[in-house]
Amino acid sequence: MSGGADRQRLAILGSTGSIGRSALEVVRHHADRLVVTALAAYGHDLELLEAQAREFRPRLVAVVDGAAADELRARLGGVTEVVAGEGALERAATHAEVDRVVAAIVGAAGLRPVHAALAAGKDLALANKESFVVAGALLRAVARRSGAAIVPIDSEHAALHQALRCGESREVRRLVLTASGGPFLDRDPSSWGEIEPAEAVDHPKWEMGPKISVDSATLMNKGLELIEACRLFDLPGERIEIVIHPQSIVHSMVEYCDGSWIAQLAVNDMVLPIQYALAYPERWSNRFPRLEPAELGTLEFRPVPAHLRRAVELARGALAAGGSACAVLNAANEAAVNAFLDGRIGFPRILDVVGEVVAAHRPEEIDSLEQALEWDSWAHGCAEQALSAP
Repeated sequence: MSGGADRQRLAILGSTGSIGRSALEVVRHHADRLVVTALAAYGHDLELLEAQAREFRPRLVAVVDGAAADELRARLGGVTEVVAGEGALERAATHAEVDRVVAAIVGAAGLRPVHAALAAGKDLALANKESFVVAGALLRAVARRSGAAIVPIDSEHAALHQALRCGESREVRRLVLTASGGPFLDRDPSSWGEIEPAEAVDHPKWEMGPKISVDSATLMNKGLELIEACRLFDLPGERIEIVIHPQSIVHSMVEYCDGSWIAQLAVNDMVLPIQYALAYPERWSNRFPRLEPAELGTLEFRPVPAHLRRAVELARGALAAGGSACAVLNAANEAAVNAFLDGRIGFPRILDVVGEVVAAHRPEEIDSLEQALEWDSWAHGCAEQALSAP
């Protein structure tokens, strides 16, 4: 697949993950509008990355793992350029021929390429919520200077982005993020110590990676989304609420000052918010699955139950503390979730570790990318100490 002047040229960071795969499905569906210029991944799934490179023939494939890059280079035999190392993601994000970057690298590791893309004036389709949690104010300032547009891919933020097009910002009373509640919504908290990683990653509604699935189980994903919404839409946390909506059909809602609600509804398929982000400010027709209102039945909404509030409360506390607190919250959560997935700690310990690290932190303002990354590193180290404690 070669580039064309009339097609939008994409860099897809995290191409072998669930968001990256869905983004490539959108490209297949809109081959007359979209072309892949760069692919990027860590290199954990070389079979898939090789297949993607052969199908889409990008100018560049970036692989973080050097050994994986060497093997992929040998497999492809000159089909495309393969670059390696930590800076490889930034090379893909700033490629001269790229128009828009799909940022789907999980965690704070996606911060550098997101920053580089915005600084280079590349429009951003944002799935990496952690980058905006860690350094949202900094990234918005970079985007303002370069003129880069930021459109969210997360289904909740894409829903808010669409609903907010119905009025002026001064007319908005509050935003409401919906949450499925994850796999343990109705599970007795006294049994949480028995939860295995395989149970936590088995999300009832969405196909997601393991880290995000565990965040959904603890509800930390909603805490991080709350922070991201504050950064993206320039609203204080007290004007953003979270409700449980198990069907995951209403993806988020906006209440305007006159009492009117605007909600966005769609089937549970990430191709829809991804297409929205890539098409913006247009809308494109497609043949993806459709929602049939007559078949919906009853839609349920309820408050977040007490046993699932802790993660959101930690996120609100970090927002209130300001400065580096959100970066520390995010890093501590990454470390704790990884420890749970590795079998080092039980499920209830995840938020205990996050709480301990946040409590040990004294917030400072973040004025640069390096400062943000230093706080991320500090929090990871602090979390490892907490994880090692008897």
